[in-house]
Amino acid sequence: MTMFSNNQKEKVKTEEASNSSSIIGKGTSVQGDLNTVGNMRIEGDVKGNVTCKSKIALGQSSYVEGTVLAQNAEIAGEIQGSIEISELLILRPTAVIHGDIVTNKLIVESGATFNGSCRMGVSVNDINFDDEPDEFQPEDEPEEDIKSSSKEKESRSI
Repeated sequence: MTMFSNNQKEKVKTEEASNSSSIIGKGTSVQGDLNTVGNMRIEGDVKGNVTCKSKIALGQSSYVEGTVLAQNAEIAGEIQGSIEISELLILRPTAVIHGDIVTNKLIVESGATFNGSCRMGVSVNDINFDDEPDEFQPEDEPEEDIKSSSKEKESRSI
């Protein structure tokens, strides 16, 4: 007799994955889409979409060319693309944003540069990966394209 059902095992795997952190170090260059349920820190260059179900931190040396989706974000680097944050977005003094922002709450520190439109006070729906069940399953291979759920597409006008 097993102590855990399959559903309970999947929840444990999801909790373990969400407690993990990923780092793209300074001097590292990544081409392609990134997605994670845990926290992510980027100090290098990323050419592709970045989706994070937790917090993403972009350091001063970071450069992202693509869409950034996350629950919370702290940005000190440069982004060439749109940003969608479901809770809090912080733009540090060294942040340079070339694109549109959709977020619930926004803090812009003196010195940050932002070129684009901004919608605040809106609630971006939960961040989902395409064709994925509600719970993340680490053993599944990631999809090539990361897109917003149909509800997210309806709730934004970017």
